[in-house]
Amino acid sequence: MQPDTHYAKCGELQIAYQIFGQGSINLVIVPPFVSNVENFWDEPDFARWLRRLGSFARVLMFDKRGTGLSDRVSELPGLEARIEDLRGVMDAVGFEKAALMGISEGGSLAALFAATYPQRCEALVFYGCFARFTSWLPTQEALDAFIGYIDQHWGTGGSLPLFGPTREGDPAFQRWWGRFERLGASPSAAKALMRMNSQIDVSGIVGAIRVPTLVVHRTDDVTINIEGGRYLAENIPGARLVELPGKDHIPFIGDNASEILDAIEEFLTGSKQSVAPDRVLATVLFTDIVKSTEKAVAIGDQRWRDLLDKHNAVIRRNISRFRGRETNTTGDGFLITVDGPARAVRCASAIVDEMRSVGLDIRAGLHTGECEEIDDNIGGIAVHIGARVAALASAGQVFVSSTVKDLVAGSGLLFFDQGEHSLKGVPGEWRVFAVER
Repeated sequence: MQPDTHYAKCGELQIAYQIFGQGSINLVIVPPFVSNVENFWDEPDFARWLRRLGSFARVLMFDKRGTGLSDRVSELPGLEARIEDLRGVMDAVGFEKAALMGISEGGSLAALFAATYPQRCEALVFYGCFARFTSWLPTQEALDAFIGYIDQHWGTGGSLPLFGPTREGDPAFQRWWGRFERLGASPSAAKALMRMNSQIDVSGIVGAIRVPTLVVHRTDDVTINIEGGRYLAENIPGARLVELPGKDHIPFIGDNASEILDAIEEFLTGSKQSVAPDRVLATVLFTDIVKSTEKAVAIGDQRWRDLLDKHNAVIRRNISRFRGRETNTTGDGFLITVDGPARAVRCASAIVDEMRSVGLDIRAGLHTGECEEIDDNIGGIAVHIGARVAALASAGQVFVSSTVKDLVAGSGLLFFDQGEHSLKGVPGEWRVFAVER
C-alpha cells in the first residue's frame, strides 16, 4: 500500500508530501523536474525501488510548489523559494536533520540547501544531477525543441526515449510516463519550469558543501551528460563518485537499478560521524553611507548622531523583516548575512530606498559564498568579495556578483550587466550586476 499524502503549510501555500519506511536514517527525496507523489506508486518498478529505500531509511518525499499535488502558483519560484518547501516538509514531520537525495534537476536545490543549512543535512546524495543546466540541454536549440514537445505533445509519454530509452516500446510504461507528465505539471507550468531551470547555475557554490556527498551517475545517461556528475564529484570537497553503466536517466529502470540503491544504502548506513560545521554558505550584504564625512561636517555632530540612530534603526528593522543576521558594523555601514540570496537582494533594495526618506544615500553590495564562522562574526574570501562589490556601487545602487544573479533565477529580480571588474585582493575577473529597482 502507498502511504497517505499530507500537506505542510509554507507561507500561504500547501506542499504535498508522503513519509514512509522503517529505517534508522532520515532521508528526504528532492524531486526532479516534475513529480506527483501518488503517481509514483502506480508504477511497479518505482514502487519496488521506493520500498527498498524505506527498508533502510525513514523516507520523506514531496512535490515542489506548482507541481504534482502541491498548490499551484501564479509564477513559478526560484531555488530560494523552493528551499522553503523543503524546510517546510522537514519541519512538518519533525526532521531536524536528514540526508538529502537530489534526483536530476532536484540536485541543484539539494546542493543549495546542503551548503546553506549544513546543520540540517546529514549527508547528500546526487543521482543523475548537474550544476549547470547545459549538462541537460546544452544549446538554446535543444531547449526550444523540448519546449516544443511540451507545447505539442505533453502528456502522451512521447518524451520517454529522452529519459528511459530501454523502456521504449513498452506500451504500459509509456502510458504511465504520460500520466507522470500530466499529473506532474500542466503544459504551461512545465514550459515555465524549463525556462526558469535553464537559468540556474549552482557551480559557484558547490565547493561550499561540507557534508558527506555521494554522486551516482550512469556513464551514458541520455538526459544528463556524465560530465555533469563528474563536475559535482570533482568540485565538492571529499565527494565520492560512483559511475555505473547504462543510458537510462530514470533511476528505477535498467539492469542496474538495484546497484544504484546498493551504493546509496552503503553510503548512508556507513556514515556515522557527524561533525559540527564551522563553514557555511551565506549571502553577505554590505551597506555603506556615501560621503558620510561630508554629511557629518555639513550638519554637525548632534544631528549626525541622530541621523545615524535613524540609519541603524532602518537597517535593523529590515534585517528582521528579511530574516537576516547583523554580523558586524563597519563604521558607517553594516555587514549582514542572509540565508537566501533573493531575500538578501530585496533586503538591500529596501534599505537603500528607505534611507532616502531619512536623508541618507546608501550603496550596497552582495555576494554568495562559503563563509567561516568566527564566534559571532564571519570571515573568508566571500566576505572580501562582497565588500569589493559594494565598493563599486554608487549612491542609491545595489550591486551583486554573478553568483548571486545565477542563484536567484526565477525570483523576478532584474539586473543590468556592469561588466567584468578586478576586485582588489581577489584573483581573476568578476562580472558584476546592478539590481533594477
